[in-house]
Order: sequence, then structure tokens, then C-alpha cells
Amino acid sequence: MATRPAALSPALELALDLMDPARRPKKPDVRNGYLDLLGSGEDPTGAHPGQRLMVSSILPVVYERVWRPVGGRLFMGAVVPRMASEHKMALEMLGLGPGDRVLDVACGPGNFTRRFAEEADQGLVVGLDASATMLARAVDEGIPPEVAYIRGDAENLPFADGTFDAVCCFAALYLIEDPMRAIDELVRVLAPGGRVALLSSVNRGLFPASVTNAVVRRLSGVRIFDREELTRALHERELKRVTRRVAGFAQFVSAVAPDA
Repeated sequence: MATRPAALSPALELALDLMDPARRPKKPDVRNGYLDLLGSGEDPTGAHPGQRLMVSSILPVVYERVWRPVGGRLFMGAVVPRMASEHKMALEMLGLGPGDRVLDVACGPGNFTRRFAEEADQGLVVGLDASATMLARAVDEGIPPEVAYIRGDAENLPFADGTFDAVCCFAALYLIEDPMRAIDELVRVLAPGGRVALLSSVNRGLFPASVTNAVVRRLSGVRIFDREELTRALHERELKRVTRRVAGFAQFVSAVAPDA
């Protein structure tokens, strides 16, 4: 088990420097190995079963080696059968390089966060999640020197405008209570020319997404996005080079922020 740091790491110091001064804590709580901006009294996770599962103590243990590989196979079919393939797709969409500042929203136990750190050598990769149990697992897996973990809300990111060269949100938008507000935040923190990569659900059935969601979201908390919903949202926020790849009931969506 990795040793939990008792003080701010250099990566956490850099992450604090990127925050909106009004959101920067005067006494950062890093006793659990990550910067906790929520505390015990605040939980932005929804109340549906799928959302509560993400903050359970069981899922983080099996997430990377069982839950995501098996769930991905069922979700996407045989098109993307292995986590390594998802990592590769995320890296292609984000175009990471040495020195980049990267934000991994809803990072879970840090499987993508750690992979991004390998590409953004000498840069900074911030893994943000609302789940204390997921972040505890990420810390136990070991924290690369480029990585800082933060417990925070995807709908209310603590960072200043234009702070990240790349932002990733994989397998999470469909569980966020207000995904369009989260997209607003992802776009807001993108630097000019910054890249965003999303992996989420997509409606593939005979019925419109509104009908599907009346059943699926009510029972599980999982939102099924209309086929054009996410690409349209990025176009409306003036992002460029919006692309999408559909795999089963999943969609990979990427875009680039305008240059300054």
C-alpha cells in the first residue's frame, strides 16, 4: 500500500496555483492523500442506485480490473474490448505532450490519470472525483509525481478560466446530475487550443432518448444521451473540430477550443 503524504506535494501545490483565488482553501485538507474540497458534509453525487454505487466502498476495489473492462465490453460491444484500447483512444483525442496540464474529471481510482501522467512528463495531471472511496483507491495505487488528486464537484470546478491544455471526462457524464453544467465547466477551464475528450452513453434504440430516459434514468440514474446531444453542446459552446465515434451504446466525442 502506498504511503499517504502528510503535506502538500509539488503537484498539489501547482494545482492550488491554478484555482480561482476565491475557491482556494486557506487550510488545504490533504490528510487522506488528496485535496478534499467537499468535506464530510457535502456530496454532489445523486441519489439513484448507479450514482450511489460510485461512492460505495466495494466498487473501487473491483473497478479497474473487473467493473470497467466487463462493463465496457457490454456497453461498447467488441469494438473496444480492453481498457488499454480506451487509454489509447483518450490519448489520441487529447494529443498530450510533455509539460501539458491535464484535468481528468470523474477520475475514479485514477487508471486514466496515471496513464496521462506518462505522456504529460514534467507537466501536471489533476484527477478530480466526488467519491472519497474512489480517491482513496487512487492514492493506494500510488501517486506519480505529476499527479494531484482532488475531491470536488464536476459541476462546479474550482479552477480559474483557461487553465488546462486537455480535459477528459470518460464514463461519467451520464451519471452527473446536470451534465450540461458540467460541460460548461469543462469548456471554461480549457486553455486556448485545448482539447476535450468525452466518453458517454448514446441512444441507439427505436425510441427517442426522452422515452428511454423515462425508464432507464429513473431506475438507475444513468442518462442516455441523444445521438447529437453532446456534439451539439460542444458546437454551441464554440468548440472546433468536433468529432464523434459510436461504439455500441457508447460514444467517444472530442473537440478543440478556439485559439486565442
